[in-house]
Amino acid sequence: VDLCGVFTVRSNRGTWAHIGGRADVYQRAGHVLYLPPQTQIEITAESHCEFALAAVPSDEHHEPFLIKPESVPVSIRGGDNVSRQINDLLPPGSPVHRLVLVEVYTPGGNWSSYPPHKHDVHIEKPDGTLLEADLEEIYFYKFDRPDGYAYQRVYTDERSPLHQAGAPIDVLVRPQNNCVVLVPEGYHPVVSAPGYTTYYLNVLAGSAQSLANQDDPKYAWVKQTYQSRDERLPLY
Repeated sequence: VDLCGVFTVRSNRGTWAHIGGRADVYQRAGHVLYLPPQTQIEITAESHCEFALAAVPSDEHHEPFLIKPESVPVSIRGGDNVSRQINDLLPPGSPVHRLVLVEVYTPGGNWSSYPPHKHDVHIEKPDGTLLEADLEEIYFYKFDRPDGYAYQRVYTDERSPLHQAGAPIDVLVRPQNNCVVLVPEGYHPVVSAPGYTTYYLNVLAGSAQSLANQDDPKYAWVKQTYQSRDERLPLY
């Protein structure tokens, strides 16, 4: 995923020239280049650039492909001070094995990943419909000002495997620019400091190429109270 600048990728599966072009993550959606296992790559910077490399073990081989920003679905999720912008870079149903990639923008003072939700147990309904996937998740943070920050809580309840094993999680972290937060299990809500627009790239992988999750039942009622969408969104 390009974060800024321009670069070229050469590989034993093909060459993709001049990927990128956004000045920063706040200008537009990113490019996504998917490469299958056993691909040998060389990345050449054509300007100052940053990119995120996300990888997951897989025994499936899918053809490489490049997704351009104009093909990325953009939506506004939530409402009131839970409004956030979603860029579905690599959504469920993409021709890959496990990966899901999402860009999220949370205006200052707003919450995202809220109501708190989890995806740490694979649960299917009797008809086979997936109710919840067992997914690990990474949050990679950036901010529109260098001193920006957010708060993120990661916590489990009695339904999470780590909690049941006697190793519950309940931590509060303060991510800043270029910080990574790991979510092995549990709920993981985020709040953006006033005055700063929080960006994070979500990388998810696990039991299914899905975003199936369950809300924390204590807070799910909040969804019924939204009156409007934040007028600061969409950003572009």
